[in-house]
Amino acid sequence: MIKAFIFDLDGTLVQTEALKAKSYARAAVELDGSLTEDEVIAAFKDYVGLSRKEVAEGLLKHFDLGAKAAARMKEFGVSAPWQAYVEIRLKSYFQMISDPEILKEHLCPYNYGLLKKVKDEGYPTGLGTMSHREEAYRVMDVLGIADDFDFVATIEDVDRGKPDPEIYNLLAGELGTEHDECLVIEDSASGVKAALAARMYCMVVTTDYTRAGVHALPPSPEMRVLDDATRLIPAVDEFVQELSGARESAG
Repeated sequence: MIKAFIFDLDGTLVQTEALKAKSYARAAVELDGSLTEDEVIAAFKDYVGLSRKEVAEGLLKHFDLGAKAAARMKEFGVSAPWQAYVEIRLKSYFQMISDPEILKEHLCPYNYGLLKKVKDEGYPTGLGTMSHREEAYRVMDVLGIADDFDFVATIEDVDRGKPDPEIYNLLAGELGTEHDECLVIEDSASGVKAALAARMYCMVVTTDYTRAGVHALPPSPEMRVLDDATRLIPAVDEFVQELSGARESAG
């Protein structure tokens, strides 16, 4: 029986993945004017759901930007090329996520609708995001959704990011629920792997950035994949009822 709901943030509640992709693209073009934002955004899809370091290192390698980023290290007082790349992209990213109109345009209405529904029904709710705390709370504060969660876990709260299950293990403990009583709402392959590794159930709502990666995962009875977000609430209701029926049969 499901007793708690845990949500991812980026790409699940808010389509900040699109904003992150744009910020990495702008930073890459700043480093190398021969690149286009579109080609960097396309490459970003391979790194959705990973840590900031993994995304930055992956894109630097993909576009051979290591030397150009290294040349900016002194400017930012950092010790690695990927850190300089991140500093360049954060300026535009923070501008975008500080704009209420931009964030409202990128809110995922059906996923957010599910959050409001289960909160109103009295379920404990958690947030598990690979965003840094400052980014996550800026987004939540601008949208006014921080109070919708009983516990928020960010990349600062764990040693290992998704697809490691650490962040979801932490949330289960903080919410006071057994792992197999949690339903995670995710959008990316790395998030799904983390949820399943934590022995939780997972409803995956894919996006244009994550669909291919999610469908490449092996099927699992613990997860359901949904490509049409408009069907999310009835799909979750069906999944929860199915799990309750299975638990009663087993009991």
